Amino acid sequence: MESMAFHDGNIYDLLQNRYIDVRPDVNCSLQMHSSLIRRLSQEKELEGHQGCVNAIAWNSTGTLMISGSDDTRINIWSYSSSSLLHSVETGHCANIFCTKFVPETSDELVVSGAGDAEVRLFNLSRLSGRGEEDNTIAPSALYQCHTRRVKKLAVEVGNPNMVWSASEDGTLRQHDFREATTCPPAGSSHQECRNVLLDLRCGSKRSLADPPRQTLLLKSCDISTTRPHLLVVGGSDSFARLYDRRMLPPLSSSQKRMSPPPCVNYFCPMHLSDRGRVHLTHVTFSPDGEEVLLSYSGEHVYLMNVNHAGGSSMQYTSGDAAQLMSFTPILNGVELQQPPSDVFPNYLSKKRNPARLDKCRKLVQRAQRSLEEGTNCYYGIELCNEVLDGYGHDIGLTLKHECLCTRAGLLLKRKWKNDAHMAVRDCYHARRIDSSSFRAHYYMSEALSQLGKHKEALDFAYAAQCLAPSSSGIAERVESIKKDLAAAESERNNKPNDGAQRSEPRGGRVLSLSDILYRAEGNSDASQDGPRSEREDSDYDEELELDFETSISGDEEHDVEPNILHGSLNLRFHRKSDSGRESGGANGSCGSPSSSSHNGRHKPEAVIDMKQRYIGHCNVGTDIKQASFLGQRGEYVASGSDDGRWFIWEKRTGRLIKMLHGDEAVVNCVQCHPSDCVVATSGIDNTIKIWTPSASVPSVVAGGAAGPETSDFLAAMEGNQRRLCRNREAILPFEILERFRMHEFTEGSLHPFECAQS
Repeated sequence: MESMAFHDGNIYDLLQNRYIDVRPDVNCSLQMHSSLIRRLSQEKELEGHQGCVNAIAWNSTGTLMISGSDDTRINIWSYSSSSLLHSVETGHCANIFCTKFVPETSDELVVSGAGDAEVRLFNLSRLSGRGEEDNTIAPSALYQCHTRRVKKLAVEVGNPNMVWSASEDGTLRQHDFREATTCPPAGSSHQECRNVLLDLRCGSKRSLADPPRQTLLLKSCDISTTRPHLLVVGGSDSFARLYDRRMLPPLSSSQKRMSPPPCVNYFCPMHLSDRGRVHLTHVTFSPDGEEVLLSYSGEHVYLMNVNHAGGSSMQYTSGDAAQLMSFTPILNGVELQQPPSDVFPNYLSKKRNPARLDKCRKLVQRAQRSLEEGTNCYYGIELCNEVLDGYGHDIGLTLKHECLCTRAGLLLKRKWKNDAHMAVRDCYHARRIDSSSFRAHYYMSEALSQLGKHKEALDFAYAAQCLAPSSSGIAERVESIKKDLAAAESERNNKPNDGAQRSEPRGGRVLSLSDILYRAEGNSDASQDGPRSEREDSDYDEELELDFETSISGDEEHDVEPNILHGSLNLRFHRKSDSGRESGGANGSCGSPSSSSHNGRHKPEAVIDMKQRYIGHCNVGTDIKQASFLGQRGEYVASGSDDGRWFIWEKRTGRLIKMLHGDEAVVNCVQCHPSDCVVATSGIDNTIKIWTPSASVPSVVAGGAAGPETSDFLAAMEGNQRRLCRNREAILPFEILERFRMHEFTEGSLHPFECAQS
């Protein structure tokens, strides 16, 4: 298999140019160069925690690293000696999920957030011992105003006085060390502190068209290093939100739920904008602040532009998703939409490089052979990605159309999660170039069939048949779609009886666990991406909150088998009429009575669409899994995975560069050193792994010192795809669900249990 070139140039040329090129970004280009990434391998393993390491972060200069764990301790590590400098007993009574150095404090102030809903500030200069010796100190500040787990902390470059905390209680709070060092616990009789910067307890959206109603359980937040007034948050729905802190209302208390403040931008891939079961686990800005990276549970990692100015095709509204899949009428051979010159403005104006154009033609030809032979679809898609994303502005519309159609066909053959949606995008853009393209119409019909949209698929199949009436394949496709459509109609006619049976528990106070858990999404794209079920669209009298954590705490992992994890299943449900107790309002409503979302005047917002997709990993087991930019220029993207590996992709093309084994169970955290080609990872193991370009042999995808192409990376990626496509119940250990399936539960909670990892 012939390897493809990288886009960051020759490292020897970059080294030579340092003598004559004084630009500061030259060294930045060297930090995470492809030739160094291909040699990444594990160099060290840092031992010092007694539980899962849920958070790691470097200080601004890279001389120190901080980590937080299920053992409720904060560890401070030396980068130069890889030694444990301090191990602080924090006093948290639950897992630490986030920890940071406070900027401009000589790395003496550190902050932590945990599952006990507390944020604690510590002054390391007060420590009397080193390592694990006598490192119990009282917190310099203790904030207890959150009501649920604190999942993420954010700090502002150059600001030593504040820290921001994102919690699953739906609030993002701003803690100013100059104002107070303590606050009363949530729900106390004392006046609660006014530090709520974002109140999103009525901010969660099921889909783009729906108004926000439920609590947005915040999972992640980040502040831009280049424009610190910009803040991005993500949580228990599909949409990341960008806020300008200068435009937000004054800080408030949480005594009364407020309507969510308007945000600058929403971010969400279009195909996820109407699916309420997807949520974010991590959001982060790129080093230059121009892009954001989103990691979804049960989904992939996506790249977005912060600004959509000058790129109208990157923004969409609620009606655009349906329009993308509908057959657009054609008048005199021209689609009734903006002409292709507006969609691809650079293709006609830029002079093309003949050598690059010839290279792209050869890549497309190799991809077409993969499609014709039906083998190695993954490699064929990578070739198309290289042409479209790596050299998109160097090719003409004809070659672009050919490449789009080829990639669509390969995606439909591979059938990984959301491949059908990506094929719809390619077919749409191919039709914008050539409205009479048989291949674009044919593959669009096949993609819509895989998505369960048989009526729309039939429209495109008829159009393809008109374009190529002599084709026997399209005639067979038309008949196949007709059969699928008839079967769907028959199933729809039989649905009311099933719906009546499903609705029986709604009238009672007692529900079975299997009734209130998500129903199976199925293993095919049709069931995942088709219309939502009646159950999902209905409003229940009871509101369910389900938290499932798989973690190892203390020394428990030494007493159990290696494949056994300790988990906790917290199940709480209550009547919606009871929500007024939490909100503090007279009627429990969100915001003022005149809120547009309650008067039926909700206007769906515009959303910024995906720029790139990164696939191959699996993110279903934990809700703290990170996706990060590597290097000061952020030219590579990395993420942990549930299979114990971590993945590195080329940001520009989405090509998988490296897949490394970093944990015996799950890799959650991936953090790049500020200036060196060094990456720290952590997960379920009690240790932190340090990765450097120390392998003797460079390799792509395969693992480090083991040499090139020694691991079956496709088998690993396909296994991760199967896990992503499992239904919701399969994500929770099957044995646990079987144990509870036939039992009934009244209002309350289930206590911790021990389970085998699925």
